[in-house]
Amino acid sequence: MFVVTADQVDSRHSEDKVAATLVTLNSEHGDRLLLPADRTAGDELQLLAEDPALVLTLILELTRDGDWSVGVGVGSVRQPLPADTREATGEAFYAARDAVTRAKKQPTRFALTSSVTDDDTSRAIRGADVEALITLLLSLRERRTDGGWELFDLLSTGLTQSESAEKLGITPGAASLRARAAGIRVERAASEALVRLLDTINGSEEAQE
Repeated sequence: MFVVTADQVDSRHSEDKVAATLVTLNSEHGDRLLLPADRTAGDELQLLAEDPALVLTLILELTRDGDWSVGVGVGSVRQPLPADTREATGEAFYAARDAVTRAKKQPTRFALTSSVTDDDTSRAIRGADVEALITLLLSLRERRTDGGWELFDLLSTGLTQSESAEKLGITPGAASLRARAAGIRVERAASEALVRLLDTINGSEEAQE
């Protein structure tokens, strides 16, 4: 299972963003969470999930504006699950605590810790490898311009590149150049691969329980 822990950056000098973020996370993703996002400390939130695609989506959403240090823990969770995220415990929660602590010192403010100890790398992708690849994707996204994000957001709604170009008031050729500079196609391909890798390390953990 995956535990996502997010700690607000520079919370002492900025308004509390936990409450609004909790509403957004639970309203947009609550039906796919094993335990809802909840405040676990003054400036920290936490949630439990099993869907690797959702986990990657959460990582990308929370890190986009630089407001959060995001740690992901992969491992077992004590069963049965409680109703409240703050009452849950297990290896994934310990791993998430380690991850968010390390994330605060990383340029991308992201880290992943897996409790999987399988030495057979043909069966289990190590958490450090997945962390490195996600960090690479986050670094690509950090270099994206406002124009690149405009196009990315339109494409994310399901519009085609030509339709997005029309909405932006630019030519299809200009949209193609903008998409290339923004690394949008690269991100999509990388995201698909990362979901498979996250599923692999989660599956390896389940096999060891």
